[in-house]
Amino acid sequence: MNSPFEYITSLQYRLKAASTELKAFRSGKKYQDMEEQYQKTVRSLERRIKELEKELAQSHRDMTAMREKWFEIFDELEKEFNRKLEAANKKAQQMEERALKAESQRDEALDKVTEQRHRIYEVETELEEEKGKNLKLLAQLNRDYENSSLTSAQTIRHKKICNSREKTGRKPGGQPGHKGHCRKKQVPTGDPILLPPPQEVLENPDFKKTSKTIVKQLVNIRLVLEVTQYQADVYYNPKTGERIHAQFPAGVVDDVNYGGSIKAFLFLLNNDCCTSIDKSRKFLSDLTDSRLNISKGMISKLCGEFAEKTQGEQKKIFADLLSAPVMHTDLTTAKINGKSAYVCVCASPDGQTLYFVREKKGHESVKGTPVEDYQGILVHDHDVTYYNYGSDHQECLAHILRYLKDSIQNEPDRTWNKEMRSLIQEMIHYRNGLNDSEECSPEKIAEYEGRYRAILQKAKEEYEYIPAGDYYTEGYNLYLRMEEYMANHLLFLHDRRVPATNNEAERLLRGYKRKQQQAVTFRSVESTEQLCQCMSMLVMMRREENTSLFDRVSQIFG
Repeated sequence: MNSPFEYITSLQYRLKAASTELKAFRSGKKYQDMEEQYQKTVRSLERRIKELEKELAQSHRDMTAMREKWFEIFDELEKEFNRKLEAANKKAQQMEERALKAESQRDEALDKVTEQRHRIYEVETELEEEKGKNLKLLAQLNRDYENSSLTSAQTIRHKKICNSREKTGRKPGGQPGHKGHCRKKQVPTGDPILLPPPQEVLENPDFKKTSKTIVKQLVNIRLVLEVTQYQADVYYNPKTGERIHAQFPAGVVDDVNYGGSIKAFLFLLNNDCCTSIDKSRKFLSDLTDSRLNISKGMISKLCGEFAEKTQGEQKKIFADLLSAPVMHTDLTTAKINGKSAYVCVCASPDGQTLYFVREKKGHESVKGTPVEDYQGILVHDHDVTYYNYGSDHQECLAHILRYLKDSIQNEPDRTWNKEMRSLIQEMIHYRNGLNDSEECSPEKIAEYEGRYRAILQKAKEEYEYIPAGDYYTEGYNLYLRMEEYMANHLLFLHDRRVPATNNEAERLLRGYKRKQQQAVTFRSVESTEQLCQCMSMLVMMRREENTSLFDRVSQIFG
């Protein structure tokens, strides 16, 4: 009963208080009281701020005075220290002069003893230096295609390849009893020409005709210019003003069009036979009695046209290379517009081949090639970039054999290089002697790996006993490389699919080198890329059985 009453009473008091406060606000008295209270608070804070500013100014004056006193004391201490330091330095200088005088007297006595020793040391040093330079120069002079990665054209001296066969005294040519290789007879292109009998037969009736006939052929070739002329009558519609004629066959666009055989002929001369554009067009002009004079621009565009029309086949080769279990790869230098560039080749052992041109080496040369996404075994020279790609690697042992021979010639006192070269030759010979279905025996592999490690241990001991010189370090570097990459040198023993050398890629790059020697330099990366695409297709076409390369190229040009 009392609760609602008390609650209502409380609300009435609160309402009354709120009404009173509202009246005060409406009359403005409340605002005046609040303003007075605010001004009191502001004046109080301003007095406090003035007092604090006075205290801060006093503190600043005291600090300035203390700093000035401190600087005065510091200057006095510094002057005192400098006076003592000057006195100490003067005394030390006197002591130093006395010590130098004593040392000079001693040095004069020792100079005569050590002078001859210095002369002997200088002479021995110069002699050792000259020996090192002589060894380096001899190594450079003796470096050729047999003991380095240089080609035979890059070497200073061209070695004469000796004939190791023994003389038998027999005449050159086919020997008695040998079947021989006769020239293949061709199908006659016309009726056989029957030669009349000799005059002696006609005059003497004792000669009788036998059943034997001697057949001999004279084979020649001739170029026939085949011209197909298409004509189409034009029809006119006077009502619509429309003119129409029959559609010409595909490829017949201009007034004079050259067929696939002419394009293939010029294309193969320029890109496969590596003849210049001028010589190619002159040769065709001579063959046709000057009736065909092809422009240089058309011949230069054939490479791009062929590359464009074989894009589908190139993509298939790219996919086949990615799925190949083993792939060869290598780089060679090129010249594009006078600047250095590189041509890369990727090839599988079954003949799938692609060339690429790149402006830089390293990872930039790998982008866009099958190597970038390859998951199989890569066979290459010692280019550490390739170790970032593929699942496993086999280094070219042909290069290792050449480097070992270079070490043998320039480090004759060491034995490890001779033993290692013999071991690698033995391993390659053993592997090549196996049948296609035969695998290397685990016992033989273990034996070879044990001998390999033993020879490396011997190399380590030899270089610890007599370190490598400053002028010839190739042998020592080769030892370190063979120790680090042992698994990549002997992978061909563990996997029958892996070859021991990278000769496949080396041979393929020679094709580009021949073109480079003829062209000297290319004008743009695009033209070089087109040449690489054409070379890739020509390599593949040559591997196709029962196919004429000329007919195949003619079909592509259409």
